Order: sequence, then structure tokens, then C-alpha cells
Amino acid sequence: MKTALLAAAMATAVTAATTTAAFAAPEKYVLDASHSQIVFSYNHLGFSTGYGMFSGFEGEIMFDQEDPAKSSVSVSMPESSMLTGWQARFDHFMSPDFFGANDEDVVSFSSTGIEVTGDTTARITGDLTLNGVTKPVVLDAVLNQVGDHPMAGKPWAGFSATTTLMRSDFNLGKFAPYISDEVAVELSVEAMKAE
Repeated sequence: MKTALLAAAMATAVTAATTTAAFAAPEKYVLDASHSQIVFSYNHLGFSTGYGMFSGFEGEIMFDQEDPAKSSVSVSMPESSMLTGWQARFDHFMSPDFFGANDEDVVSFSSTGIEVTGDTTARITGDLTLNGVTKPVVLDAVLNQVGDHPMAGKPWAGFSATTTLMRSDFNLGKFAPYISDEVAVELSVEAMKAE
């Protein structure tokens, strides 16, 4: 009798665990635009390092904390939202030498796969659209922290990532190699669990 009860209890537990796993799914987090930045840098003629930034952009992360490989991310921002710190430089970047951008041109990234590489690290592969060209890129990502936000009182997550792009891959290679074709990119984002 005890054996039958134990077997029944184990079967119930296995069924419950299987059902819970079957219904577990990534949860939607939306980017906190006020605390999300993308900073890029490039070598200028060997004399200096130039910097630029995107901030205030939109996006979402479908975050599976138990199985991060099942997560996904997508972000987008107008090319014209780029910050350079000097109006003349911004105007040149938006000229036909580089972007020739208008308000409808966007930079976007949509993940296509995530390879977990450690307890808090992963390689995120995705499609980057920049200057009207879409290419695959890989982000080396780190989960900074997950937990309740001390002021907002809701689940929050922070991530950082790096990658290197070649300007010429996106038809932005003007003046290379004098201005480096390689552009280093650093991302730091916060995201809040969607209501």
C-alpha cells in the first residue's frame, strides 16, 4: 500500500513538474529608455578616438531566466537620433558621405539565437540593419543583475554587451582606412518587466 501511494505521489510530482515546464515561457521586459545607451568609437587618423551614442531608444527582451537560450531581444532607433557632441560632425554623418539619413531611416537589431557561455554570459547572434543594409552580428553579452527595482518596486534586469562592426559592411566606409573601418560598440541597457 505504501509503495502504491509513493508511486502515485511521484507520478503526480512528475506530472506537475512536466506541466509547469511545458507552460514556462519567456517573460516580456521593455527597455528603460532613460537608462539604455549604445556607445560607439572609432580611430580618427591615428590622432584621436571619436565617440558617438544612441540613447532613449525602444525595444523589448523576451527573457527566460531559467533557460536564457530561449530568450530574445529586439531594438530599434532612428539613425537621426545619433548623438555626436558636435553639430557639424552630426551633420557630416547624416550627409551622403555616410548615412544620408532622414527621419524614417532606422537602426534595428533582432536576435536570431543565443548561446549561453557562462552563469551570466552569452553570445547573442542577430540581424543588424544599419544604413539600409542587414548583416548578422554577434554580441558578447553579460547579465549584470536581475531583481526588484528599489524605487519602481517591480522586476528589473540589466545587461551589457560589446561587438565590433566594419563600417564598410554597411556602405559607410568613406575615408577608410584613415578613419578606422572598425567601430567598437558597447551597449548597456536596463529593462522592466512588462505589465
